[in-house]
Amino acid sequence: MSTMAGHHEGLTAAAEPAAGDGFGSAAPGYAARRTLPLRVELRRQLKRRRTQFAFGFLVLLPFLLMAAFELGSNDSTGGGAASFVDLATTGAANFTIFTIFASTGFLLVVIVALFAGDTVASEASWSSLRYLLAAPVPRSRLLRQKLLVALGLSGFALVLLPTVALLVGWVAFGWAPVRSALGSTLSTPQALLRLAIIVGYLAVVMLFVAALGFLIGVYTDAPLGAVGGAVLLVIVSNILDAVSALGDLRTWLPTHHQYTWTDALAPVVRWDGMLRGAAYSLAYSAVLLLAAWWHFLRKDIVS
Repeated sequence: MSTMAGHHEGLTAAAEPAAGDGFGSAAPGYAARRTLPLRVELRRQLKRRRTQFAFGFLVLLPFLLMAAFELGSNDSTGGGAASFVDLATTGAANFTIFTIFASTGFLLVVIVALFAGDTVASEASWSSLRYLLAAPVPRSRLLRQKLLVALGLSGFALVLLPTVALLVGWVAFGWAPVRSALGSTLSTPQALLRLAIIVGYLAVVMLFVAALGFLIGVYTDAPLGAVGGAVLLVIVSNILDAVSALGDLRTWLPTHHQYTWTDALAPVVRWDGMLRGAAYSLAYSAVLLLAAWWHFLRKDIVS
C-alpha cells in the first residue's frame, strides 16, 4: 500500500512542474506547447461512441420530424397568430426554424453538456487523467485543449442540425420565403442570413451550458454526474424562469434569454434582447470557467 501511495504522490507531483521549466533539464527537447495537440484530442473525441451517437441523432432528428408531419394531420390551429409548428411545413427555412425551436430547450443543452461535461470527468473515470498529466501535459494546457475541442464539437453540432434540417425540409416541403408568426415574410437571402444569426446567437447562449458542464466535470470523476448535473441546473433555471412571481429577477437567470433568437425573425432584427442574452451568457461562462481553472490547478489528481 505504501508503494502505491508513493506512486500516486509521484504522479500528482509530476503534474505540477509541467507548467514550468522543471522538465527542461530532465527531458531535452520538451516543449509544453507540443503536448496534447488539438488534432490528437479531436481524433480521440471523434472516435468515442457518445460523439458518434450525438451527431447521428442530430442527423436523424429532422427526418423524424419530417415523418411526423407527413404522417400527422396538416390542420392548422385556426384563429390567432400562427406558431412555429403551424408554419413548419410551408418551406425548408420554416421547417429548419421549427427544428431549432424544438431542440433549443433540451436536446441542444444535452448535446453541449455531453461534450463539455464529459471530457475531463471521463479521463478521471478511466484513471487516465493522471497519466496525461505525468506525460507531462501542463494542467492549464490540458484544460484548454479539452475545452477547445468540446466547444468545437458543440459548435459543429449547432451547425449540423439546421443544415440537415434545411436539406430535409427542402426535399420534403420545397423552398419558400420564411413566414414569421407576425405574418411578415423574408426573402431567401434574408432567410439564410437570419438562420446564420440564430445559430451564432445560440452558440453564445450555449457557451454557458458548456462552461457549467465543464466546471462540474472538473469537480467530479463521474461523467454522467457532470452531464446530468449541468442539464439538471439548466432545467431548474428554466422552471424558475416560468415563475412570473419572480418578476424582473428572472432576467438574471442564465436561461432567460434562451429563446431570444426569435427576435432575428422580425422584419428588422431586434438586437437589444440578443445582445443582453449574449452578455449574460459570456459573463456567467467567464466566472464558471475561471472557477474550473482555479480548482483544477490545485486539485490532487489521484485517478
